[in-house]
This record gives sequence, structure tokens and C-alpha cells, in this order.
Amino acid sequence: MPQYKAPLRDMRFQLNEVFDYAGHYAGLSNGGDATPDMVEAIIDGCATFCEEVLAPLNLSGDQEGCTINDGVVTTPKGFKEAYAEYAAGGWQGLAHPQEYGGQGLPMSLNLLKAEMMGTANWSFTMYPGLSLGCMNTVFQFGSTEQKNIYMPPLVSGEWAGTMCLTEPQCGTDLAQVKTKAEPQPDGSYKLTGTKIFISSGEHDLTNNIVHIVLARLPDAPKGTRGISLFIVSKMLVNADGSLGERNAVKAGALEHKMGIRASATCVMNFDGAIGHMIGEKNKGLEAMFTFMNTARIGTAVQGLAHAELSYQGALPYALERRSMRALTGKKDVDHPNDALIWHADVRRMLLTQRAVAEGARAMIYNAAMLADHMVASVAEGDKAKYEHFDSELGFYTPILKGFITELGLESANLGMQVFGGHGYIKEHGMEQIARDARISTLYEGTTGIQALDLLGRKVLLQTRGKCVMSFTNDMIALAKPHLLDGGPIGKMARASFKRAVQWKILTVRLMLRAAKDRDVVSAACYDFLMYSGYMMMGHFWLKQAIAANKGLTQKGSESKEFYTAKIQTAEFYFERLLPRADGHKKTMLAPTSSIMQMDNNHFTFG
Repeated sequence: MPQYKAPLRDMRFQLNEVFDYAGHYAGLSNGGDATPDMVEAIIDGCATFCEEVLAPLNLSGDQEGCTINDGVVTTPKGFKEAYAEYAAGGWQGLAHPQEYGGQGLPMSLNLLKAEMMGTANWSFTMYPGLSLGCMNTVFQFGSTEQKNIYMPPLVSGEWAGTMCLTEPQCGTDLAQVKTKAEPQPDGSYKLTGTKIFISSGEHDLTNNIVHIVLARLPDAPKGTRGISLFIVSKMLVNADGSLGERNAVKAGALEHKMGIRASATCVMNFDGAIGHMIGEKNKGLEAMFTFMNTARIGTAVQGLAHAELSYQGALPYALERRSMRALTGKKDVDHPNDALIWHADVRRMLLTQRAVAEGARAMIYNAAMLADHMVASVAEGDKAKYEHFDSELGFYTPILKGFITELGLESANLGMQVFGGHGYIKEHGMEQIARDARISTLYEGTTGIQALDLLGRKVLLQTRGKCVMSFTNDMIALAKPHLLDGGPIGKMARASFKRAVQWKILTVRLMLRAAKDRDVVSAACYDFLMYSGYMMMGHFWLKQAIAANKGLTQKGSESKEFYTAKIQTAEFYFERLLPRADGHKKTMLAPTSSIMQMDNNHFTFG
């Protein structure tokens, strides 16, 4: 199994030289305590926890998996102790209000934490990760009484949380939700129904689990307009916050999964379970999107995590494993053959992994700053500011979730490829990374759903292309001062400038075509998402290259190798990965007839 080492040098580069997080935190109403020294201490402490506690449990957790006996789920050996250490360290409440026992720091610090934890052990990270979305939903939409009851134990990590959306007959199409919520004389509700694919639905890490559940009232209108949101606690909660008897919600089964086997994915049965409405009647889906957007950004982190971990596994193997001679002649003259890393095709795979991981890190860190502003605006009660940053982040979310997870999965498979046949053997851990990565393109909305959200909702319906125009203006503004530069920076700046103009024109063309043929939206959306992802990652690779070039002229010789490698990785991205966008451009502009013309009956075999 790869020995995870937190990429602190690159993280610090992104935080301090690419994005100026210190200045960002200084400008936030809740960023006063996030001083450079505090941020450094948090990153270092989390890195130690991840390297020494979580990473050693990754392989064993996959091998052992979770077990269930009469609704009681047991996590793999070591998970319960690791979670206790996690909670005792105050990690769960890092970015939640001090009034509920949290540290009140900006949300982005949670994403830095999530990156390291997720790379070290994604299955473990799922447990506290689901709680964060639950906490965000309760904090934003819960009543004062609900916040006072549920937030303190959730923030401390004493309790855990989940999101319960999917049912056997519906996944993405939540209009088909059938779970019923019957009102009771005391103002509570009894929920009855079955939810599936519920991550962390049942486990032994905490003494209570708070479920956020979508359900319908008896008089609810049909479709998504008739869905309400409820808090259903595994253990009934008394008025003083203490736990009472067991509620009528139970895990009926564990899903048998391809990967993340140490994460308990449950079928949850609600048999008249007592719950309480959160938010407004029949507006549960709006509130749930707070949870879903949190989860989608977290899933984008998974794409980064698996690219990083697979790279960390593949690189040492490529440096040590020997096979044949390099085509340009002997490299390791003291050996009868050369290390794999001397072969250009192996270098291509390693550089792809590295470019994806470091490019994704920049994309996510930038989005995290937007999330900081959005969360701060909620606390400030500034609705206009919230809507501005929510809209801007809304453009990023489907690209982050869809594009980064697709490339993270590709990177995980490349790690196996570097190992050759040994990559297919469990003992090396590379196949586990690929299995764990596979779910990332599926849950929290498949890549196709993210693509429809991006092109259909964000670009065409909500903003009429303004979101693309705004981002491409940022691309142009970054590239413009460097258009006449020599060397790689000038070359990449000119390429980014041209791509920004191309993206603008392409968006307008799709808008005009979609007005005449609605099938264009569904037929072109995947390619538009992938094209947009390559454009966006290119922008942030140029941003990194500019910062690295500046560092070369200002920093000492001890940083020369880092900055040089950063610029060279950026060159690789622009010359070897960004051109993939051209294929997506051509495909999305192709007529829809080749997709839609075949009769449904002709899809059958024989």
C-alpha cells in the first residue's frame, strides 16, 4: 500500500503564493483567528494524524470491511479508536460556530483537512464527512431549539450525521420520493419508508446518528414541490438533550460494494420513526441542496485524493522497478536495465497523475475561498452577498465534482498501469485506490447529472451564459499581462487567452443550437463539462506557473527544484492534456441525429 505523505510543500505553495490565503482570511468576518501560524499548526497537526493514524488503517479496513448483525454495524478494527482520537482533537468542529463548541474557523480549513484525511483513508473520512453536511443543514435551516439540541454533540463529534435521499425506485429523480411523514398531535412526525445507499447510516463510532431525511406529508403536492425535510435521530432525544430510547429507524442491510468497503453503506428502514421538520413545509429539497452541494465539493476532493495517493504509490515503484533499456540508451549504467521512469510512456502516466492532482488542488482551493465568503454571509445575515457567492460557487460545483472525479479515476487506473501486472495484485494497494475511486463519478449525482446541471441549469437556464463569460474574463485578465512574455509562461498565457475566447464563442453557439433543438443540451452536456474542466484547470495551471516563475526570481536556491518542476508540469498539462478539449469541442457540436435517430427496439441484441 502506498505510504501516504501529506504534500505540505505544494499545499503551502497554493495557500501562500498562488491564492494569498492569509489576506483572504484577514478579510473574513470569521477569519481573524486563522492567522498564518494557526493555519500552519492545523495543517501540520492534521498531516501527522493522517500519516500516523488513518493511513495505516486504509488497507486493513478494505480487507476487513464492515459487518452487520441484527441491524448493528461494526466498523473495521482500529476505526473506533481512530474516530475517538479525531473527535478528541477537536477536528470535527474546526469550522463551526464557537457558540456550539466549534472553533469558528473558515470553512476552507475543513477542505484542507478533508484532502489529507481523504487521501490517507477515504473510507474513514466518509463518517465525519457526512456529519459536516448534516451540521451545515441544521445550522442554516434549523430552528433555534433544533440548533441548541443537535449542533453541540454534532460539532464535538459525539454524534454523527447522514443524508437520506435515495430510495429503491429513485436516485437522482427525487420527485419519486415515497417516504411518508405523518403529523402527530405533539408537532412531531412519524416517518415510514426505505432509503438506500446511505453512507454512514449505521455504525459503532458514536452513540447517536442524526439522519436528515426527505419525505412527503399526506397532503403534499406531487413532484419535487411536495418534499419536506426532517430530522430523525437514531436515539430519541429528550428535552434536556440527553438520549432516550431507540427510535424506529434501523439498518436493514449493508450494500456489498466494489470499493470504500470500510465505509458502511446501508439500507435504512424507517418504521414510524419519530422525526421533526426542519425548514419550511414542502421546501425540503431547497434545504437539502445545502447538504448536497457540501457533499459534491467533498466528492471533488475524492478525485484529488485518489490522484494524489495513486501518484504517491506509482512514483517510488517507477524509480525502483527496472525493465529494459531506455530508447535513448543506458541510463542506469550500473544495472543491466533501466528504471521504469526513464521510459517516456511511464513518465507520461506519472506526469498526468501529478498534473491532475496539483491542478485539482488549485481548483478546489479557489472554490473553497468562495465557500468561505458564502458561509460568512450566512452568519452576517447578508442575503445579497450569499446569493452572489452561492451563484458563483454553483458554476464551479458541477465542474469540480464531474471533471475532477473523472480525472481522479483515470489517475487511479494509471497508477495500476505503472505497476503492470503487480498493480492488479491486492498486496500493493493500487487496485484498491482504483476501486475506491470508481464510486466518485457515481454518487452525489453521476457525471451526466453534473453535466446537465452545468449546461442545462447553470449556463442556459439560470445565467444565459453569464457564468462562463465571467470566468473567461478572469482567464483573459490573468493571461493578458504575459502575452508578450518569452519562454513557457508566455506560450501558456497565449494558449489560455485563445482558449478563453474559444469557450465564449462555443457557449453562444450551444445556446443558439439548444434554442432550436432541446436534445442538444443532453447530447452535448458531458462534452461541455469535460471541455469546461480542461479550460478551468488550464487557467489554474497558468496561475501556478506564474507564481512559480515569480518564486524562481525571489526565493533561494533551495526552492529552485520545486518551482522548476511546477512550471514543467504546467507545460506538460498545456501540451498533453489541454488538447483533449478539442475532441470534446468537436463532439459537442456534432448533430444530435446520430444519437437520437435509432429506434428504441433496435438497441436489442440479435
